[in-house]
Amino acid sequence: MTNKHKQGEAQETWYRDPNEQTEADGSHVDRDPLTSRPRISALVLCLVAGLACLGLAALVWWAAVWTVPGQTYDDMALTNFRGFLDQAPLVKAYLGLFAMPYVTVVICVVLGLAALVVVLVRRRWWLLGQVAVYALVVYGAARILKRFLPRPVLIHSQASTANSAPSGHTILALAVVLALLCVVPRVWRAPVALVGFAFDLSVGCSLVQGGWHRPSDVVMGVLISVGLCLIALAVTRGTGMDVPGTRMSSASIQIVATLMLVAGFLGILYACYVIWQVSPGLEIGARWAAYGVHCSAVILMASLLSLTLGLVLALRQITASPLTRMGLVGRPPAPPQND
Repeated sequence: MTNKHKQGEAQETWYRDPNEQTEADGSHVDRDPLTSRPRISALVLCLVAGLACLGLAALVWWAAVWTVPGQTYDDMALTNFRGFLDQAPLVKAYLGLFAMPYVTVVICVVLGLAALVVVLVRRRWWLLGQVAVYALVVYGAARILKRFLPRPVLIHSQASTANSAPSGHTILALAVVLALLCVVPRVWRAPVALVGFAFDLSVGCSLVQGGWHRPSDVVMGVLISVGLCLIALAVTRGTGMDVPGTRMSSASIQIVATLMLVAGFLGILYACYVIWQVSPGLEIGARWAAYGVHCSAVILMASLLSLTLGLVLALRQITASPLTRMGLVGRPPAPPQND
């Protein structure tokens, strides 16, 4: 057998099933670790980002509940939000759909069932376990926090003084969207993120419009859902990932995730600037500050959703589709050599 033929056979060996452990001659082949788990750096990034989201949720709760400006901001946004939406009757009518009994719950059930069907059809068993545990933890966190978090009375509030944090409807609506985003194939992740953004923003604004939740409750719900989802992604393993032969970069995910991250970050900065501008009015409850409060609340909820959904979209991609050198599984083929 010539050297050229031997080289051709050696090159073909690296295109065998990545799960095979031996060469044709019986010699041992080290399986690429990225066939069974994502990169360690990706898992650590998911864990750190998830814990950061939970820490921010605690910070938002402290600022909104344990400070006078925070309680004033929430109270002002909650009690006058309907009047603010009178300037946009079509938007007000649209948000009114989500205020109808069980509409949000029915949509969430449909999305949850869709996620379950997709993960079963794709036979991603570890991912099924991740989503199931995530759903149980999210549900438990919402129930426990809403029941035991205190709410001291620091101002003469026009709204109810009972605890409303975090928003259970926001947690539920975002959790099913995140579950669906994590289980669908690569080509569907970006569309799910965009549709989920529109749905969750509608739910959050309708909760404030209906007087059921303060803006900080919605923000807390978003951060808790996303934080727990990212922690769940930190334990991604083989059957929770894309099949090695289908792993590749995704233009749609790169574009949509980048736009959502950038828009969300800039929007949060602008919302914080508006809040800083009206902060003198918060201390005395001035009416002139109300418009800035309402605008900043909507911008903050929308921007936070954009930022966090973009983050989950990007991190789901790098945990599901890690690439080796040249995008191949195993060592790249050697170039042909002349005799």
